[in-house]
Amino acid sequence: MKISLRTIPHISNKIAIDLNKSGVATMTKGLEPVSQEAQKILIDNVNKEMALEEKARTICEDNEEEIDFMLADERQLFFMIKKKLAPEFGVILNYEERYSDIAHKILDELYEEDLIHFEVTENRIKNIIYNSITSFIADDSALQDAVMDKIRSYKKRYIPGTDEFDILYDKLYKEELTKRGMQQ
Repeated sequence: MKISLRTIPHISNKIAIDLNKSGVATMTKGLEPVSQEAQKILIDNVNKEMALEEKARTICEDNEEEIDFMLADERQLFFMIKKKLAPEFGVILNYEERYSDIAHKILDELYEEDLIHFEVTENRIKNIIYNSITSFIADDSALQDAVMDKIRSYKKRYIPGTDEFDILYDKLYKEELTKRGMQQ
């Protein structure tokens, strides 16, 4: 499952919280700098994928007539183009490998910036970061469902896409994160 720009602050908070709770890493400057460094790396990764998808989309649009003439499956073609261009953009398409790579980059940055100290193997810290990312992604769907259920339970009807809905959704989403121990 993809990481979205909207979820990055929450994932980075979870990484900081999980590292702090692990008992094997010491935060030298607190949770916030750890969260910020993780956020930078996650944003960079998501932006690379968005640029890759935009390039693949542009190629499909530029060749739309030929695609229609050949009766090609545009979604499959889009993925094939994305797969071909991925190395050029520095994007790993396999999510398991991608999240492992991101976890390693976050660990390297935290160590270089002297934001954490640990007496265990680097792999153990990387696994904590990796598990933070993957568990958040797995829990996010249930979290969104819980928020939508709360919104539907209100007497007043909120229309998705409106400012009022978005404000309420964000508020309830953050409350749900806090309740589940995924928010600082």
